[in-house]
Amino acid sequence: MARRPLPRILSSGSAQLARSRELARTAADGATDVLHPLITIMRGLRRLAAAGRRRWTETPKERRGALLFLVASVVLVVALVPYGPLLAGITLMAAAAWQGRDRAASASDGPDESQSQRLKSLYEALVPYFSAAEDPEPLYSHGGAWDKAFPTYAFDGDGRISQLVVRYPAYFTDGEAEARARIEHVLAAKSGRGREYHFTWDEEGNQLTVGVLLPLPVDIAAQRFVTTPGETVLGFTDPTRVQRTLPLTHGERRRDVPPVIWRTGPRSTEPHLLALGQPGSGTSTLLRSIALQALRHGDVVIIDGGGTGEYACLTGRDGVLAVEAGLAGVTASLEWAATETERRLTSANRAHQAGHPPPDDTKRPLWILLDRPTAFTHLAAADGRKDPQSLLQVPLRHGRPANVTVVVADQLDSMDALSDPVRRHTRARVVLGPATTDQLESGLGAPPHTTPIDQLPPGRGYARLGMGPVHRLQVPATPNPYDDATPDALCQAVLDLLPPRTAPADGETIPEQDQSAGEPEPVPTAGESEPVTTSGEPERVPASGEPERVPVAGEPERVPVAVGPVAPEAKPGPVPVLGQDPLPHPAPVLTKPSEADHS
Repeated sequence: MARRPLPRILSSGSAQLARSRELARTAADGATDVLHPLITIMRGLRRLAAAGRRRWTETPKERRGALLFLVASVVLVVALVPYGPLLAGITLMAAAAWQGRDRAASASDGPDESQSQRLKSLYEALVPYFSAAEDPEPLYSHGGAWDKAFPTYAFDGDGRISQLVVRYPAYFTDGEAEARARIEHVLAAKSGRGREYHFTWDEEGNQLTVGVLLPLPVDIAAQRFVTTPGETVLGFTDPTRVQRTLPLTHGERRRDVPPVIWRTGPRSTEPHLLALGQPGSGTSTLLRSIALQALRHGDVVIIDGGGTGEYACLTGRDGVLAVEAGLAGVTASLEWAATETERRLTSANRAHQAGHPPPDDTKRPLWILLDRPTAFTHLAAADGRKDPQSLLQVPLRHGRPANVTVVVADQLDSMDALSDPVRRHTRARVVLGPATTDQLESGLGAPPHTTPIDQLPPGRGYARLGMGPVHRLQVPATPNPYDDATPDALCQAVLDLLPPRTAPADGETIPEQDQSAGEPEPVPTAGESEPVTTSGEPERVPASGEPERVPVAGEPERVPVAVGPVAPEAKPGPVPVLGQDPLPHPAPVLTKPSEADHS
């Protein structure tokens, strides 16, 4: 049976469709050529709008009002200038045409030979961790294609990887910290040591983004930060980790830097801080910076366990209650701090029960700064005394409602010697200086999202407030101003922040017994009255004919005391003199002897 021929319209339809498509393509090309300037300008306007929106988003909220005022002023000036709108329109079109131009792809879009070799070696290093024998189509295999595993990559001027997106199979255990740590270690080692890398794990998309972090600024000196009472600047971090910036002065320039703010007070969830680090890592610098900020609104007690005079510049300043470096003084100061905490709690509780606001003497913050308290633990054990760290239990446990803040700084090697209350109640943590991943996780409570490096400047480390994220931290330069090796500019910056010296109270004098130790006290003759003491009541004068009692060597002196223990080795006189051994705080109150005692 012969085939019937197809209709003419069907046999020639393919040729007509081809000619129609060619005609449409030619018309489209012609329209594109004619409308190319308009398309370029529209593309440029879209890019300018995106840049303006991005600029508005990156501008802090406190500076957006000034930016709006500046834009409105420019628009007003342009509107008032003759031919201003026309010139502004021409300028805008020219900028849009420049931004919307076709940017031809450069010849160096792909990696060169050395970069390809670096990516290939990185791919081969990840094969043992991202491959499995049961995988029918493995993404990672020896000799495989690395371009499928690394969809995005970038290199810096030195030819090292600056950004990388790594795809990994879904069966990889990305939820385990140990598995993540192995991959991060391999990537940091193969991408180049001596830099800090930030890792972002996307468990849903099975992708890992690796970025190189820029070094934090180390030239920020101590200064008055723009903060409210109860806010303390621990240091500065990356701009992507916080949503706040502080205006700082650096020489004659001003710049905005993102800070790490630690909030204290009755409403704080992290009322106390623990700083750890290696020798020379900057823990003493951090304590000096905190002390200078705390003295603006409160009182400070400093315990120097290093004994090197790092806090001598604060001795005798307004608001500095004590700077102790000896075991006896440290014990007395911490006992007073515990008693003061209890007194504040009692006063505030009585005021609350009576329906009154807390007294003013309980609102002023009290800071207890301890540098290396574990040094006194060994001294107290050798002397048979109580560990001074045990006296911190009351300020640590009840310090938040009493406005008492405790800051402890010690070395990483001495972390096991810290008492249990110190480790349990210090929810704000700082680790400075070089440290391993295990040490960082033990000190901060969580591993950082960056790779630690071996060489770090002083004051450089990590901080974590409570259960929040781990931040990179750079402490502002707050050196000892009395150190000859410190630059003069940094020393002057610290000296400018020191409060004035405490002026002695009117009428306070130093007893002669303390100044001339060992000199015998003159015995009054018959009929001669003894000198009047600081008490307003006159002293008893011996009756006529009554012999004056002269102390005999080796005979203990009986001193009547109304309250408190008897002071040892008291000298004779109308007012007993305390011996050299310190008494527990508060000091005993001595009263005038009564007639019954002399009889």
